[in-house]
Amino acid sequence: MEILVTGGGGFLGQAIVQQLLARGDHVRVLNRSHYPELEAKGVRSYVGDIADIDAVMAAADGVDAIIHVAAKAGSGLYKPDFYRANVVGTENVLSACHTHGIGYLVYTSSPSVVHAGGDIEGGDESLPYATHFDAPYPETKAQAEALVLKANSASLKTVALRPHLIWGPGDNQLLPRLVEKNNGRGIRLPAPHKKIDTVYVDNAAHAHLLALDALIKNNSAAGRAFFISNDEPMEIAHIMTGLIEAAGYKPNIRPIPRWLAMGLASVVEGIWRLLRRRSEPPLSRFVVEHLATAHWYDLSQAREVLGYVPQISIDQGLSRLRERQ
Repeated sequence: MEILVTGGGGFLGQAIVQQLLARGDHVRVLNRSHYPELEAKGVRSYVGDIADIDAVMAAADGVDAIIHVAAKAGSGLYKPDFYRANVVGTENVLSACHTHGIGYLVYTSSPSVVHAGGDIEGGDESLPYATHFDAPYPETKAQAEALVLKANSASLKTVALRPHLIWGPGDNQLLPRLVEKNNGRGIRLPAPHKKIDTVYVDNAAHAHLLALDALIKNNSAAGRAFFISNDEPMEIAHIMTGLIEAAGYKPNIRPIPRWLAMGLASVVEGIWRLLRRRSEPPLSRFVVEHLATAHWYDLSQAREVLGYVPQISIDQGLSRLRERQ
């Protein structure tokens, strides 16, 4: 197959591209810059912004399927930036599918679309979208996911995956931020004992290939969303300690009252909004909310419909991470 991976130069995107190449698919990517290491492997590279309809149309012309990973993530507060990348970008991908007659679309979503502020313990896909969001990222991802699932039809089969906290060698998001916080003033956790899910990057990539295959083989996955994780819920402090140690640093993690963390986050957000800053604030209610609650998920649907089983355990992933430092 000829497959376009949007955001194929990113952390998850590259893992998906590698697995597609390994099984013999022809791959092209759409990124904001060139990635010579991918081009050297025979990947056809298109440079452009996902919010630019012409760039998306050009990259998608002639492909059989799209795996749409490109997005703006983070805890920033300036909604137009997130809306442009996540909602407009997804609208462009859907337009390209319809214009070029592309039959299959796998969308990378986020579990945060259903996080309403309380604990989620063993939640499944019956959870509704949250009705209130503390940050533009989960709000725009929920909007985009809804668009993708609504677009499912006989001519365009769509599916959304919700991988939770992706990590592993080459991580340029989660781990660097953890290390920076840890080596600065340290990490303060409002609920270090709460359990959360995470997912090793190769497992997340594998799930995307399974989802694409499920769309091609039958209709059971079409029009649906699936939670994806390592299926190994761990206490927040425990998994953070493992990641920081695997990166070669001594953990500096201490508790902080939830009320204090949320109060500080509200003050910081107020300053950021007053100054109209587009950068990420050093602390936000969105981050505190996720550090103060349990959020782990029942993967029964992913196992039954997609055939998803994590290939790399957390312990194995941490060992690989240590080897790459």
